[in-house]
Amino acid sequence: MNNRIHINDQPSKGLFQWKGSGAGDPLEEVFKRALSRPRIFRNREVMRSDYVPEKLPHRDEHIRSLGEILSPALRCSRPSNVFIYGKTGTGKTAVVKYVFKRFEEITAREKLPLRFEYINCRIAGTEYRVLAELCGAIGVRVPFTGLSKAEVFNRLRRGLSEKGYLLVACFDEIDALVKNCGDNLLYELTRMNEGFDGFGLSIIGVSNDLHFKDYLDPRVLSSLSEEELVFHPYTAIELIDILSERASEAFYEGAVPQEVINLCAALAAAEHGDARRAIDLLRVAAEVAERNGDERVEEKHVRLAQNIIERGRIFEALSTLPLHSKLILTSLILLKRGGVGEPISGTVYQAYRELCGLIGVEPLTNRRVSSLISELDMLGVLKSDLVNRGRYGRTRKISLLTPVEEVEEVIENDELLSTLLNHRLRIDLNRSRR
Repeated sequence: MNNRIHINDQPSKGLFQWKGSGAGDPLEEVFKRALSRPRIFRNREVMRSDYVPEKLPHRDEHIRSLGEILSPALRCSRPSNVFIYGKTGTGKTAVVKYVFKRFEEITAREKLPLRFEYINCRIAGTEYRVLAELCGAIGVRVPFTGLSKAEVFNRLRRGLSEKGYLLVACFDEIDALVKNCGDNLLYELTRMNEGFDGFGLSIIGVSNDLHFKDYLDPRVLSSLSEEELVFHPYTAIELIDILSERASEAFYEGAVPQEVINLCAALAAAEHGDARRAIDLLRVAAEVAERNGDERVEEKHVRLAQNIIERGRIFEALSTLPLHSKLILTSLILLKRGGVGEPISGTVYQAYRELCGLIGVEPLTNRRVSSLISELDMLGVLKSDLVNRGRYGRTRKISLLTPVEEVEEVIENDELLSTLLNHRLRIDLNRSRR
């Protein structure tokens, strides 16, 4: 090949030396600019949302509270289950991971029979995968697929008993699991310890949905919420401290002025005190400045970053919806293609059931789908208007508010659902109108 990146044995100023043939290569200029522009980032990973720093400003009280709840585990006594809730970007995940890391250090030092496992339920997706990850945490091998849920559950319970482990598991975004699969698994897990003495499973449930508990069976709720922690949004002053701490590690000195940090904090504080939003805004602003070849991040870069993030947030919000919510959106797209601009709820439910059958998923009840439609309405993804149809009673007309192209992009990026966009619905529209 003619074009190569040559790395000298003793590179000048720590930069790659680019030597290319040039003609007709669309990336040559990109490489040249990337290797010659001023450096703003010293450690880019520090500005990632999943990075857990050594210090969590303004969360000492929550760290201490969670540590005290889990402290009986250090004496091989099962701690209470905990339910943690608060809005996005209030530090819930970071605090849990930080506390787990510190407990794991003591566990290794004292050689205690403790295991800690963090599971993102939205990523795990199914009850089977959640159980498989719990099994993996205690060294019990489970195939990727092929066993019944009951068998995996029994292997987990048997593994805890035989190994004598106490497993503390965090179910982050636990509401996604319940909305996708119901609360049966949670009920079984909260009852798993019956007959165990000094070992077993303790659960930490984490949710951004302040109304999540309304979905739970009272028996599950009473077991899961033995202790509760509430994370309040950060103030602008607190966000400045958080960003300043990150910036000191992430950027070269002088690359990010204090007024830029203050602006990012103020913009995020105005939007529910979301630290994740503030960190992403500062990171993208720095990336924009770096791509432009600027030596410092300025207000104009922050404003550009705002627009970039806003476009990406719609895609992210739709991408992280539960499976059945995505199926409802797919139904609306296919109905719209079929000439049904504002279908009623009965039509949508028929289309939804047909799509469930195509991918081998058990459909939810009409009532549960109606609840999911209401949630999508509250998110501003679609509009659901109640209409009176005379002798046919009342129903709801449903229409997409989000551009079809953006919804289609999300569906196309979902391996399970992407093929459905080519499907032609075969439903009786006359019947569904009644």
